Amino acid sequence: MQVVRERIAAAARAAGRAPSQIALLAVSKTFAAGEVRAAYAAGQRDFGENYVQEAMEKIIALSDLALIWHFIGPIQSNKTRAIAEHFDWVHSVDRVKIAQRLAESRPAGREPLDVCLQVNLSAERSKSGVTPQALRPLADAVRALPRLRLRGLMAIPEPGGDLSLQRQRFVGLRLLLEQLNADGFGLDTLSMGMSQDLEAAVLEGATIVRVGTAIFGERKLA
Repeated sequence: MQVVRERIAAAARAAGRAPSQIALLAVSKTFAAGEVRAAYAAGQRDFGENYVQEAMEKIIALSDLALIWHFIGPIQSNKTRAIAEHFDWVHSVDRVKIAQRLAESRPAGREPLDVCLQVNLSAERSKSGVTPQALRPLADAVRALPRLRLRGLMAIPEPGGDLSLQRQRFVGLRLLLEQLNADGFGLDTLSMGMSQDLEAAVLEGATIVRVGTAIFGERKLA
């Protein structure tokens, strides 16, 4: 955990940013509640999950801890209620229908659900996400929904490459956020960067980096 925080801090300083501007999201999918508890003891508070059923088991088992839960995986329509009721953030909204269902299911007594729109920057068929061309209509629709709070954008660019190539992949998401903010959206979140490319993401403005392997080790079988 400390090594990851040091990597983030070094990248932030290289970008002329304060390390406090970048939040570390520990991706705990496939890891047991006990490992999440250990990360909490080391000072981690934000955890990301991809699978609703697995996440629900951990949320219940760890309900004694003040954790912030982020849903970061593809969203199935029949899972929106559980996500809206039990998570604090959703990073992977890419359809109006899903956003509407989340809004309808968010309990009135809770804070609005913080939402990022997932963008498929390179039109990869294997990945979820709205196209850059379709982003603005989706952002308009989500911003108008009750009980949701549109915070920013998320992307999972192609892996690999050197630092320069990695940075090029993140530039597109930053520019899309800047375009929306120029039109008055007031977004403050760029969720981008993982274990292998977090430095490039921080250099290009990431405010949340999603790190699993560098914290918990190699992914366990789901």
